[in-house]
Amino acid sequence: MALLQQPVMLGIGCSNALARARRVQCLAAASHSHMPCLPVLLRVSGGGGGRRQGSRRFPSQKIGLSRRIRRKDLRVVVAEASAAAAGASPASSPGGVSVSDVLWPSAGAFLAMAVLGRMDQMMAYKGVSLTIAPLGAVCAVLFTAPGSPAAKKYNMFVAQIGCAAFGVLALSLFGPGWLARGAALSASIAFMTITGASHPPAASLPLLFIDGPKFHNLQLWYALFPGAAGCIILCLIQELVIYLKKNCKF
Repeated sequence: MALLQQPVMLGIGCSNALARARRVQCLAAASHSHMPCLPVLLRVSGGGGGRRQGSRRFPSQKIGLSRRIRRKDLRVVVAEASAAAAGASPASSPGGVSVSDVLWPSAGAFLAMAVLGRMDQMMAYKGVSLTIAPLGAVCAVLFTAPGSPAAKKYNMFVAQIGCAAFGVLALSLFGPGWLARGAALSASIAFMTITGASHPPAASLPLLFIDGPKFHNLQLWYALFPGAAGCIILCLIQELVIYLKKNCKF
């Protein structure tokens, strides 16, 4: 009986050649002991064959199952990403921009012009104005692209002061005309490139000074007023706009 059990246990986990050798031993043992060996042979051959067939089928089944799981996981991830994107801006315009992202910068620009206009009324006796065209461009940069390099405080104030000073210098050297405009603008571009203070609205300040007789009496004070002084007010309003965009979304 022990002789019959040993081939069964070994034959199940062995290769084809070893299983055939165990079946031969089983037949020899059965012929000497006169005991039926058919159930043992069935278990040896059937069990080994079943395992071989199972080992042939299992990798393909495992690969197919893993592929189905991956496809299912991919569909779930895509569905979750789509839901997150759809829920990110529930109240949005057809272009994908929320109403608050449009309203607060527009309201900030209106408030900026209102404050600067009120200051113009208070300083009308001096004949100067804070509502100049370059500050309108500054509003667009600060309120619509607050994270851009042109909206950085260093870039803005360094460029505003430097470019305005070049306008005063060019007028004093060349007088009003195309030569002063060209010299002031080229010097302003070189200045912003060297200092790394890229702020495009500041490039219009020297042209405004050269062509605006009402600013000539300011001389070097023009480097601080109205450009740099107006930017201080716009920066304060920008902080209010950023706060409202973050905390009052609709």
